Amino acid sequence: MKIYDVSLPLQSGMPVWPGDDDPKFEQYAFIEKGNVVNSTGIHSSAHVGTHVDAPRHLFNDGKTIDEIGLDILVGRAEVIDMLDALQIDRSTLTSIPIPNCKRLLFKTRNSKYWKTPRHKFKTDFVSLTADGAEFLIENGIELVGIDYLSIDLFSAGDLPAHKILLEKEVVVVEGLNLSEVPSGMYELDCLPIKILGADGAPARVILKSINEE
Repeated sequence: MKIYDVSLPLQSGMPVWPGDDDPKFEQYAFIEKGNVVNSTGIHSSAHVGTHVDAPRHLFNDGKTIDEIGLDILVGRAEVIDMLDALQIDRSTLTSIPIPNCKRLLFKTRNSKYWKTPRHKFKTDFVSLTADGAEFLIENGIELVGIDYLSIDLFSAGDLPAHKILLEKEVVVVEGLNLSEVPSGMYELDCLPIKILGADGAPARVILKSINEE
C-alpha cells in the first residue's frame, strides 16, 4: 500500500488568502536555556494551508468543524484529473464519468504551484463554478477537495460555490497538494483539528492506495 501525504506544511511565508494572517510560530521554552522541554506557540487563521471549511464558515447557524462526522471525512475518494481545465463547471463535469463515490478531489494545474511552497499567492487558480457545485450536489457528492486555497473563483466575492456546497453540508477541503498523486480511487483520511465551535481548521490529509486483489 502506498500512502500519499497531500497536506501542505504550515510555515511562515507560505501563501495565504489576502487578508488572512501569515502563520507565526514562536518558541517560548528552550532546553538550551534551562527549560525541561522545547515548546512553541502558534498563531494562524483556521483557513491556512490544507484545511477544511465547515458550514459555519458561511452560515451562522451551520455546523462547526467539531460537528462534522468522521464518516464523511474518512472513506473512499476519487482523485479526478482536471489538468486541462481552466475552471470546473457543469459542462466539464458532465464530460467525465462520475465514479460511484461520494468524495471527489480535483487535481488541477494548481498543484504545480506547491512545488514552490513559499510562492506569491496566485489569483488565476482553477476553481469550481456555481453550476459545477450544483452538479456535485445533484450527484450525491458529500465531500469535495481542490488543490488551492479556495474552491471559488478569486473574483467571486460572494463565494457562490461555497454557499451552494456548505448550505447542503458538503464538506469542502482546500489547499491539497495532489501533484504526485495519480488519478484514481483511494482511501481518504482527512482529519481537521477538533477546535470547538470553529468555522474551519487546518487538516492532515492522506490518501492510501487501494490494492487490487
